[in-house]
Amino acid sequence: MPQLKLTLKKSGWLFYAIITTLFWGIWGAFIDFPQKAGFPETLIYVVWSLTMIIPAVIALKRIKWKLDRDFRSIVYGLMIGFTGAGGQLILFTGAIAHGPAYLIFPIISLSPVITILLSVILLKEKASAKGWIGIILAIIAIPFLSYQSSGDSGSGTLWVIYSLLVFLAWGIQAYLMRFANKTMKAESIFFYMMISGLLLSPVAIEMTNFSTPVNWGLKGPYAAFVIQLLNSIGALTLVYAFRYGKAIIVSPLTNAAAPVITVIISLIIFQVFPYYIILIGMLLAIIAMIILALEGEK
Repeated sequence: MPQLKLTLKKSGWLFYAIITTLFWGIWGAFIDFPQKAGFPETLIYVVWSLTMIIPAVIALKRIKWKLDRDFRSIVYGLMIGFTGAGGQLILFTGAIAHGPAYLIFPIISLSPVITILLSVILLKEKASAKGWIGIILAIIAIPFLSYQSSGDSGSGTLWVIYSLLVFLAWGIQAYLMRFANKTMKAESIFFYMMISGLLLSPVAIEMTNFSTPVNWGLKGPYAAFVIQLLNSIGALTLVYAFRYGKAIIVSPLTNAAAPVITVIISLIIFQVFPYYIILIGMLLAIIAMIILALEGEK
């Protein structure tokens, strides 16, 4: 029995990482559905912040509501929350509003580079030579998977600054998740992530242009709620993945695997055949996933 518990704990990171990639993959396939139906991105952010409440309550109930309330935990929890939620708010209201998505997403998708550098330097995490091959393949695959056909080149270079801010914020957030998991409960981390997201909601509402028509029907906030709930659940399982696994493995794995699922779903449901560049990214990501999964089990 003790051996079984040890095995479950050892492989727990992979289970949670798979749940994250699955939910985020599905979320990615439908993410722009409400926006195309006339529901603003700023309000989608508000809906997302509300969906965070559900997994947060479930997580707290799991630990019998014993929330970490010490100063250190509150600070780290809010830092993780604001880097994540703030990055998402900047992405939708800043980067995408001023620049082309086909250039923005490859930049921010490389945020695991920041996570890996910080984890290696500050947390002294290590991987075998084969593990590093998987990490590098995953990092290379991510911008390939983020490829979109070129269109509007955007206005000025302001979008580059916004994109880099998101890139740094999400890379630092992933590192902080792993670091904070050493001293506080994963459930507490997610609770403060939820609080941070809600605190930024008034900013998103203030930035919403209500002079244009807003779709308040089923395809608007209700569809957004279901879709963003997938995002929130994936965020919770990501915290658990960082609790049990190495940041240098979990971060590139989840960032490379989720887009593969998104592409497959888009191909099956929407019959959207991906560009050959994305197919190359899928192949690299699948190879990386296998290597990193085996590496993380050591």
